[in-house]
Amino acid sequence: MSRRAACAVALALLAAPLPAMAQAYQCTVPQRVDSARPVKQDGPTRRVAVSGYVLAVSWSPEFCKGGRDRQSMQCSGANGRFGFVLHGLWPEARSGPSPQWCSLTPRPTPALVRRNLCMTPVPWLIEHEWAKHGSCMTRTPEAYYRTASALWRSLRWPDADALSRQDGLTAGDLRSQFVRANPDWRADQVGLVLSRTGWLRELRLCYDRKFMPAACERRSIGARDGTPIKIWRGL
Repeated sequence: MSRRAACAVALALLAAPLPAMAQAYQCTVPQRVDSARPVKQDGPTRRVAVSGYVLAVSWSPEFCKGGRDRQSMQCSGANGRFGFVLHGLWPEARSGPSPQWCSLTPRPTPALVRRNLCMTPVPWLIEHEWAKHGSCMTRTPEAYYRTASALWRSLRWPDADALSRQDGLTAGDLRSQFVRANPDWRADQVGLVLSRTGWLRELRLCYDRKFMPAACERRSIGARDGTPIKIWRGL
């Protein structure tokens, strides 16, 4: 891709209209957002060179299935119902383990948490993703979430509700619908994570170091095109 084309895409990321964040259905931020407890590091610090990125996008109905976390903003239904939500933006290494846990500070401000709750409707997760992943990319939570939200706003989502009713649905069908909604993408740049019983859990969207779509590595591609999948509606 030419430098001019890359610049055009970068500008498009920043200019994408807010409704592109959708898959949050009628989301309203609660009047009170409890402060998240400080994140506890649960693994070693790894400062290694970044070769690319993965935008991890969860399918919320699958997470909330069976009454899990029923009182949370994500699952209670009190502040809207959610479809695709942002899990996190993860830096990747070309080989070996990815960078992680580069710093626990500074912590995200309450204002930053509130701004991003319709994208990631879990306050503690916003802080966790910054500390575990974002701190290896940027110096501040604000910079990390500016990048993550720009990528998020640039995307359009397939109608997962309609796909869930399709007989013989496969991973390839979902990839094809994502590419149809996002023509700058290819199927090999879209990873899928399924539960052990074949239910959709997450999309893994792969980028190069310049945040342009890139072919996923084997560890990110997940389910192959011919794999049968199921999508829990729960909406």
